Amino acid sequence: MTLLTLGKQAKAASYDLSQASTQLKNDLLIAMAHALEAQSEVILKANARDLTNASDNGIEETMLDRLRLTEERIQAMSDGMRQVANLADPIGEVDKMWKTDDNLTIGKRRVPLGVIGIIYESRPNVTTDAAALCFKTGNAVILRGGKEAFFSNQILVTILQEVLADSPLSSHAIQFVSDTSRETARELMQLNDYLDVLIPRGGANLIKTVLATATVPVIETGTGNCHIYVDKAAQLEMARDIVINAKCQRPSVCNSAETLLVHEAVAAEFLPLVAKSLAPFKVEIRGDERTRQLLPEARLATEEDWSTEFLDFILAVKIVSSTDEAIRHINTYNTKHSEAIVSDNYVDTQTFLNKVDAAAVYVNASTRFTDGFAFGFGAEIGISTQKLHARGPMGLHELTSTKYIIYGDGQIRH
Repeated sequence: MTLLTLGKQAKAASYDLSQASTQLKNDLLIAMAHALEAQSEVILKANARDLTNASDNGIEETMLDRLRLTEERIQAMSDGMRQVANLADPIGEVDKMWKTDDNLTIGKRRVPLGVIGIIYESRPNVTTDAAALCFKTGNAVILRGGKEAFFSNQILVTILQEVLADSPLSSHAIQFVSDTSRETARELMQLNDYLDVLIPRGGANLIKTVLATATVPVIETGTGNCHIYVDKAAQLEMARDIVINAKCQRPSVCNSAETLLVHEAVAAEFLPLVAKSLAPFKVEIRGDERTRQLLPEARLATEEDWSTEFLDFILAVKIVSSTDEAIRHINTYNTKHSEAIVSDNYVDTQTFLNKVDAAAVYVNASTRFTDGFAFGFGAEIGISTQKLHARGPMGLHELTSTKYIIYGDGQIRH
């Protein structure tokens, strides 16, 4: 099926979906969640094909983890759809109303964006998260996943469409691009007559390609070169636990930490402490010269390391002389995703919160919490690292626009 056909079908489906009642949307989301659970064996078989192909193609284990589905992960996907169903529906909300000097009553009402295209890489859970969020907000969606997760994504969309086929709404509200070629991706990026917005979700190369190629409006979502700064006033055991969690719990995701900055006043005590805890995970440390004096086993960090999203068991480490130096380093090299300071000093934490330029800034907590579920949004379409329209985890409100509704009684303008 051509992208032009998918676009026409999505546009037609979006009109009815935009008018669907909250109750109907919620009932269908819950039915989709049940269907995922009922067909978990079929989903796992499709995922096994993807895993075999990826392994045969030499994909690294950390990336295989992004691709892998389990019973638990399918359950989490189903639970996510139920959570979205239980969230308040923003569509139709009137943010505010007021009277003008001309006695017009003006309201600002929340409406769907229309048709959303999503280009993403190897995480199948993005398929159901994106579908649920778009559906709840009355947006038709065209999903274009990576070739690594082709069979997983295909069966997931088929299951969701089967639920819609037995409903008053069109199954074209959720569609899947079966052609994973670059040419088709480029065509999707330029489907101006049918797409209202395009959201890329994946690595730096994907984001860069979409920004350079797309002619439809794009919401940039995040590569994550995230930092942990351990201040001189940090509780060091707390700092160690935060670093281990942010780097090692799931290194292949965008909210994992890639660089550790440590104040020189605590470096001699903290770096050996954290290195000992990183060792069981076989984390490769790439440090500056001062770090290597304390950790001789560390490789010398290059300029490129400070700006790299490793998505692996690799951690760049630098010793700094002040909070201001840490902030300058972060604002120079970060991707405006998630940054954290570990400190009990109020002035330093407030300075960090105010001056660091990122979508999410933490005090004494892991960057791994930058997530739609963790923020209470039910799910997310991605983490927006730009400043226009949406920033941070993109939940339901971030997938809406507004229109002004104006009531008069015969006014004309003079």
